[in-house]
Amino acid sequence: MQNKINHSQVKLSTRVQEILSCPICNTQLELRSEDCQCRNHECKAVFPVIKGIPILIDEESSIFSINDFLENRNTTIDLSPKNHFFENFKRFIPNLSINIKTKKNYQQLIKLLLVQSTKPKVLVVGGSILGQGTEVIVDNPNIELVETDVSFGSRTTLICDGHSLPFADNSFDGVIIQAVLEHVVDPSRCVKEIHRVLKDDGLVYAETPFMQQVHGGSYDFTRFTHLGHRRLFRKFEEIDSGATCGPGMALAWSYHYFLLSFTTSKFLRKLIGLFVKLTAFPLKYLDYLLINQAGTFDAASAYYFIGKKSDQILSDKQLLKLYKGGC
Repeated sequence: MQNKINHSQVKLSTRVQEILSCPICNTQLELRSEDCQCRNHECKAVFPVIKGIPILIDEESSIFSINDFLENRNTTIDLSPKNHFFENFKRFIPNLSINIKTKKNYQQLIKLLLVQSTKPKVLVVGGSILGQGTEVIVDNPNIELVETDVSFGSRTTLICDGHSLPFADNSFDGVIIQAVLEHVVDPSRCVKEIHRVLKDDGLVYAETPFMQQVHGGSYDFTRFTHLGHRRLFRKFEEIDSGATCGPGMALAWSYHYFLLSFTTSKFLRKLIGLFVKLTAFPLKYLDYLLINQAGTFDAASAYYFIGKKSDQILSDKQLLKLYKGGC
Protein backbone atom coordinates (compact mmCIF):
# COMPACT_ATOMS: atom_id res chain seq x y z
CA MET A 1 0.00 0.00 0.00
CA GLN A 2 1.27 3.49 -0.89
CA ASN A 3 2.18 5.77 1.99
CA LYS A 4 -0.03 8.83 2.01
CA ILE A 5 1.78 12.12 1.83
CA ASN A 6 2.14 14.22 4.96
CA HIS A 7 0.16 17.31 4.01
CA SER A 8 2.47 19.48 6.10
CA GLN A 9 5.30 18.58 3.70
CA VAL A 10 3.52 20.19 0.75
CA LYS A 11 3.47 23.98 0.54
CA LEU A 12 -0.18 24.00 -0.51
CA SER A 13 -3.33 24.09 1.59
CA THR A 14 -5.61 21.07 1.66
CA ARG A 15 -8.26 22.82 -0.43
CA VAL A 16 -5.67 23.64 -3.10
CA GLN A 17 -4.35 20.07 -3.08
CA GLU A 18 -7.90 18.93 -3.83
CA ILE A 19 -8.01 20.88 -7.12
CA LEU A 20 -4.64 19.69 -8.44
CA SER A 21 -4.91 17.94 -11.78
CA CYS A 22 -2.54 16.24 -14.18
CA PRO A 23 -1.01 18.81 -16.58
CA ILE A 24 -1.07 16.16 -19.31
CA CYS A 25 -4.66 14.87 -19.19
CA ASN A 26 -6.33 17.13 -16.58
CA THR A 27 -7.33 14.18 -14.36
CA GLN A 28 -7.20 14.52 -10.56
CA LEU A 29 -3.83 13.77 -8.96
CA GLU A 30 -3.15 11.48 -6.00
CA LEU A 31 -0.62 12.96 -3.56
CA ARG A 32 1.70 10.30 -2.21
CA SER A 33 4.79 10.22 0.05
CA GLU A 34 7.29 11.65 -2.44
CA ASP A 35 5.35 12.29 -5.62
CA CYS A 36 2.00 12.89 -7.32
CA GLN A 37 0.41 10.30 -9.60
CA CYS A 38 -2.31 10.81 -12.17
CA ARG A 39 -5.44 8.79 -11.41
CA ASN A 40 -6.15 8.24 -15.11
CA HIS A 41 -5.26 4.56 -15.65
CA GLU A 42 -4.25 5.29 -19.24
CA CYS A 43 -2.01 8.24 -18.33
CA LYS A 44 -0.48 7.19 -14.98
CA ALA A 45 1.98 10.10 -15.11
CA VAL A 46 4.11 10.52 -11.99
CA PHE A 47 5.47 13.89 -10.86
CA PRO A 48 8.09 14.43 -8.14
CA VAL A 49 7.72 16.57 -5.03
CA ILE A 50 10.92 18.45 -4.12
CA LYS A 51 11.13 19.98 -0.63
CA GLY A 52 7.34 20.21 -0.47
CA ILE A 53 6.99 21.70 -3.98
CA PRO A 54 5.19 19.54 -6.59
CA ILE A 55 6.85 19.62 -10.03
CA LEU A 56 3.84 19.44 -12.36
CA ILE A 57 5.33 19.90 -15.83
CA ASP A 58 3.95 18.47 -19.07
CA GLU A 59 7.24 17.96 -20.89
CA GLU A 60 5.53 17.53 -24.26
CA SER A 61 4.11 21.06 -24.19
CA SER A 62 6.81 22.89 -22.23
CA ILE A 63 10.29 24.19 -22.97
CA PHE A 64 11.22 22.91 -19.50
CA SER A 65 11.80 19.35 -18.33
CA ILE A 66 11.27 17.76 -14.95
CA ASN A 67 15.02 17.09 -14.80
CA ASP A 68 15.61 20.85 -14.89
CA PHE A 69 14.14 20.97 -11.40
CA LEU A 70 15.46 17.65 -10.12
CA GLU A 71 18.97 18.85 -10.98
CA ASN A 72 18.31 22.42 -9.79
CA ARG A 73 19.28 23.98 -13.13
CA ASN A 74 18.82 27.67 -13.78
CA THR A 75 15.57 28.26 -15.66
CA THR A 76 14.13 31.78 -15.80
CA ILE A 77 15.83 32.87 -12.56
CA ASP A 78 19.61 32.70 -12.12
CA LEU A 79 20.24 30.51 -9.04
CA SER A 80 24.02 30.97 -9.08
CA PRO A 81 25.67 32.70 -6.09
CA LYS A 82 25.48 36.51 -6.15
CA ASN A 83 28.15 39.07 -5.38
CA HIS A 84 26.83 40.22 -2.01
CA PHE A 85 28.78 43.49 -2.07
CA PHE A 86 27.36 44.44 -5.46
CA GLU A 87 23.84 43.32 -4.53
CA ASN A 88 23.94 45.37 -1.31
CA PHE A 89 25.37 48.35 -3.17
CA LYS A 90 22.48 48.26 -5.67
CA ARG A 91 20.02 48.94 -2.86
CA PHE A 92 21.31 52.50 -2.61
CA ILE A 93 21.04 53.19 -6.36
CA PRO A 94 17.81 54.59 -7.87
CA ASN A 95 15.78 52.20 -10.01
CA LEU A 96 14.70 53.03 -13.57
CA SER A 97 11.34 51.30 -13.15
CA ILE A 98 8.17 52.53 -11.51
CA ASN A 99 4.66 51.07 -11.58
CA ILE A 100 2.32 54.03 -11.19
CA LYS A 101 -0.97 52.16 -10.91
CA THR A 102 -0.15 48.68 -9.67
CA LYS A 103 -0.89 49.23 -5.97
CA LYS A 104 -4.20 50.94 -6.77
CA ASN A 105 -5.08 48.16 -9.22
CA TYR A 106 -4.46 45.47 -6.62
CA GLN A 107 -6.60 47.35 -4.12
CA GLN A 108 -9.40 47.37 -6.71
CA LEU A 109 -8.87 43.66 -7.38
CA ILE A 110 -9.06 42.84 -3.66
CA LYS A 111 -12.42 44.63 -3.34
CA LEU A 112 -13.81 42.77 -6.33
CA LEU A 113 -12.55 39.40 -5.07
CA LEU A 114 -14.01 39.85 -1.60
CA VAL A 115 -17.41 40.65 -3.08
CA GLN A 116 -17.36 37.21 -4.72
CA SER A 117 -16.00 35.21 -1.78
CA THR A 118 -15.03 35.68 1.87
CA LYS A 119 -11.89 33.58 1.28
CA PRO A 120 -11.02 33.76 -2.43
CA LYS A 121 -8.39 31.47 -3.95
CA VAL A 122 -6.07 33.37 -6.29
CA LEU A 123 -3.56 31.72 -8.61
CA VAL A 124 -0.35 33.63 -9.31
CA VAL A 125 1.32 32.57 -12.54
CA GLY A 126 4.98 33.58 -12.30
CA GLY A 127 4.96 34.19 -8.56
CA SER A 128 8.35 32.93 -7.39
CA ILE A 129 9.28 36.43 -6.21
CA LEU A 130 7.20 39.46 -5.24
CA GLY A 131 6.21 41.67 -8.15
CA GLN A 132 6.13 45.45 -7.78
CA GLY A 133 3.11 46.58 -5.80
CA THR A 134 1.97 43.06 -4.87
CA GLU A 135 2.54 43.56 -1.14
CA VAL A 136 -0.99 44.90 -0.71
CA ILE A 137 -2.55 41.62 -1.85
CA VAL A 138 0.11 39.34 -0.33
CA ASP A 139 -0.50 40.89 3.10
CA ASN A 140 -4.29 40.49 2.92
CA PRO A 141 -5.21 37.61 5.28
CA ASN A 142 -8.54 36.99 3.54
CA ILE A 143 -6.96 35.99 0.22
CA GLU A 144 -5.29 32.62 -0.34
CA LEU A 145 -2.53 32.93 -2.92
CA VAL A 146 -1.23 29.93 -4.84
CA GLU A 147 2.14 31.16 -6.11
CA THR A 148 3.46 29.13 -9.04
CA ASP A 149 6.39 29.50 -11.40
CA VAL A 150 8.86 27.67 -13.63
CA SER A 151 11.63 28.61 -11.19
CA PHE A 152 12.32 27.92 -7.56
CA GLY A 153 12.05 31.17 -5.68
CA SER A 154 11.37 32.49 -2.21
CA ARG A 155 7.59 32.29 -2.77
CA THR A 156 7.22 29.31 -5.11
CA THR A 157 4.72 26.75 -3.81
CA LEU A 158 4.29 24.78 -7.03
CA ILE A 159 6.28 24.41 -10.26
CA CYS A 160 4.12 24.48 -13.38
CA ASP A 161 4.05 25.90 -16.90
CA GLY A 162 1.36 28.46 -17.75
CA HIS A 163 0.67 26.63 -21.01
CA SER A 164 -0.70 23.63 -19.04
CA LEU A 165 -1.95 24.71 -15.62
CA PRO A 166 -2.29 21.68 -13.31
CA PHE A 167 -5.65 22.62 -11.83
CA ALA A 168 -9.22 21.52 -12.36
CA ASP A 169 -11.64 23.61 -14.40
CA ASN A 170 -13.42 26.44 -12.58
CA SER A 171 -11.11 26.29 -9.55
CA PHE A 172 -10.02 29.85 -8.81
CA ASP A 173 -11.71 33.13 -7.92
CA GLY A 174 -8.85 35.08 -9.46
CA VAL A 175 -5.63 34.78 -11.45
CA ILE A 176 -2.69 37.19 -11.41
CA ILE A 177 -0.15 37.19 -14.22
CA GLN A 178 2.21 40.15 -13.80
CA ALA A 179 5.16 40.66 -16.19
CA VAL A 180 4.92 37.06 -17.40
CA LEU A 181 3.14 36.90 -20.77
CA GLU A 182 6.17 38.35 -22.58
CA HIS A 183 8.17 35.35 -21.32
CA VAL A 184 5.91 32.55 -22.61
CA VAL A 185 6.11 31.14 -26.12
CA ASP A 186 2.33 31.09 -26.62
CA PRO A 187 0.51 33.85 -24.68
CA SER A 188 -2.87 32.95 -26.20
CA ARG A 189 -2.66 29.41 -24.89
CA CYS A 190 -1.73 30.68 -21.42
CA VAL A 191 -4.72 33.03 -21.37
CA LYS A 192 -6.94 30.16 -22.53
CA GLU A 193 -5.68 28.15 -19.54
CA ILE A 194 -6.38 31.08 -17.22
CA HIS A 195 -9.93 31.24 -18.57
CA ARG A 196 -10.35 27.49 -18.00
CA VAL A 197 -9.23 27.42 -14.35
CA LEU A 198 -11.25 30.50 -13.36
CA LYS A 199 -14.70 30.09 -11.87
CA ASP A 200 -17.66 31.68 -13.65
CA ASP A 201 -17.24 35.45 -13.20
CA GLY A 202 -13.68 34.84 -11.96
CA LEU A 203 -11.25 37.75 -12.23
CA VAL A 204 -7.92 38.16 -13.98
CA TYR A 205 -5.24 40.80 -13.42
CA ALA A 206 -2.46 41.08 -16.00
CA GLU A 207 0.46 43.42 -16.58
CA THR A 208 2.50 43.05 -19.77
CA PRO A 209 5.19 45.28 -21.33
CA PHE A 210 4.96 47.16 -24.61
CA MET A 211 8.02 49.47 -24.86
CA GLN A 212 10.67 47.51 -23.03
CA GLN A 213 13.86 45.85 -24.20
CA VAL A 214 14.82 42.21 -23.72
CA HIS A 215 15.05 41.53 -20.00
CA GLY A 216 14.85 37.77 -19.74
CA GLY A 217 17.60 36.64 -22.10
CA SER A 218 16.38 33.71 -24.17
CA TYR A 219 13.10 33.65 -22.19
CA ASP A 220 11.71 36.86 -23.70
CA PHE A 221 9.41 36.61 -26.73
CA THR A 222 6.54 39.06 -27.09
CA ARG A 223 5.25 42.61 -26.58
CA PHE A 224 1.70 44.01 -26.74
CA THR A 225 0.09 47.33 -27.56
CA HIS A 226 -2.90 48.35 -25.46
CA LEU A 227 -5.32 46.96 -28.07
CA GLY A 228 -3.17 43.87 -28.61
CA HIS A 229 -3.30 43.20 -24.88
CA ARG A 230 -7.07 43.68 -24.87
CA ARG A 231 -7.48 41.23 -27.76
CA LEU A 232 -5.46 38.65 -25.88
CA PHE A 233 -8.17 38.77 -23.18
CA ARG A 234 -11.06 38.96 -25.64
CA LYS A 235 -12.95 36.21 -23.75
CA PHE A 236 -13.09 38.47 -20.70
CA GLU A 237 -15.33 41.40 -19.88
CA GLU A 238 -13.16 44.45 -19.26
CA ILE A 239 -13.38 46.08 -15.84
CA ASP A 240 -10.38 48.37 -16.24
CA SER A 241 -7.27 48.73 -18.38
CA GLY A 242 -4.59 51.25 -19.20
CA ALA A 243 -0.93 52.09 -18.77
CA THR A 244 0.80 51.11 -15.56
CA CYS A 245 4.36 52.10 -16.58
CA GLY A 246 4.58 55.22 -18.74
CA PRO A 247 6.69 56.68 -21.56
CA GLY A 248 9.20 58.22 -19.14
CA MET A 249 10.18 54.77 -17.93
CA ALA A 250 10.22 53.52 -21.53
CA LEU A 251 12.65 56.31 -22.47
CA ALA A 252 14.94 55.49 -19.53
CA TRP A 253 15.04 51.83 -20.55
CA SER A 254 15.78 52.77 -24.18
CA TYR A 255 18.68 54.99 -23.07
CA HIS A 256 20.02 52.17 -20.91
CA TYR A 257 19.92 49.58 -23.68
CA PHE A 258 21.29 52.02 -26.28
CA LEU A 259 24.46 52.29 -24.19
CA LEU A 260 24.53 48.55 -23.46
CA SER A 261 24.55 47.82 -27.20
CA PHE A 262 28.15 49.08 -27.42
CA THR A 263 29.62 46.24 -25.34
CA THR A 264 29.11 42.67 -24.15
CA SER A 265 31.63 42.97 -21.30
CA LYS A 266 29.86 42.08 -18.05
CA PHE A 267 32.00 44.55 -16.11
CA LEU A 268 31.36 47.44 -18.50
CA ARG A 269 27.66 46.66 -18.65
CA LYS A 270 27.47 46.86 -14.86
CA LEU A 271 29.21 50.24 -14.97
CA ILE A 272 26.80 51.40 -17.69
CA GLY A 273 23.87 50.25 -15.59
CA LEU A 274 25.15 52.24 -12.63
CA PHE A 275 25.75 55.34 -14.79
CA VAL A 276 22.29 55.18 -16.39
CA LYS A 277 20.49 54.71 -13.09
CA LEU A 278 22.27 57.71 -11.61
CA THR A 279 21.58 59.95 -14.61
CA ALA A 280 18.24 58.78 -16.04
CA PHE A 281 16.13 57.76 -13.04
CA PRO A 282 14.28 61.15 -12.92
CA LEU A 283 12.63 60.33 -16.27
CA LYS A 284 10.31 57.82 -14.62
CA TYR A 285 8.77 60.53 -12.42
CA LEU A 286 7.42 62.28 -15.52
CA ASP A 287 5.01 59.35 -15.75
CA TYR A 288 3.01 60.75 -12.84
CA LEU A 289 2.08 63.58 -15.23
CA LEU A 290 1.70 61.45 -18.34
CA ILE A 291 0.13 58.17 -17.19
CA ASN A 292 -3.47 59.15 -18.07
CA GLN A 293 -2.70 61.14 -21.23
CA ALA A 294 -4.01 59.85 -24.56
CA GLY A 295 -0.50 59.73 -26.02
CA THR A 296 0.59 57.34 -23.27
CA PHE A 297 -1.65 54.66 -24.75
CA ASP A 298 0.72 54.75 -27.75
CA ALA A 299 4.02 54.97 -25.84
CA ALA A 300 3.69 53.31 -22.43
CA SER A 301 6.27 50.91 -21.13
CA ALA A 302 3.57 48.47 -19.92
CA TYR A 303 -0.20 48.00 -19.79
CA TYR A 304 -2.57 46.38 -17.32
CA PHE A 305 -5.90 44.62 -17.72
CA ILE A 306 -8.52 43.73 -15.10
CA GLY A 307 -11.26 41.51 -16.47
CA LYS A 308 -14.03 39.08 -15.60
CA LYS A 309 -14.42 35.66 -17.20
CA SER A 310 -17.17 35.79 -19.81
CA ASP A 311 -18.97 33.54 -22.26
CA GLN A 312 -18.92 36.39 -24.79
CA ILE A 313 -16.03 37.06 -27.19
CA LEU A 314 -14.93 40.59 -28.08
CA SER A 315 -14.92 40.87 -31.89
CA ASP A 316 -12.09 42.54 -33.77
CA LYS A 317 -14.51 45.20 -35.05
CA GLN A 318 -15.48 45.99 -31.46
CA LEU A 319 -11.79 46.00 -30.53
CA LEU A 320 -10.99 48.81 -32.98
CA LYS A 321 -13.53 51.07 -31.28
CA LEU A 322 -11.61 50.78 -28.00
CA TYR A 323 -8.53 52.69 -29.22
CA LYS A 324 -7.72 55.51 -26.77
CA GLY A 325 -4.40 56.80 -28.16
CA GLY A 326 -3.47 60.13 -29.67
CA CYS A 327 -2.97 59.13 -33.31
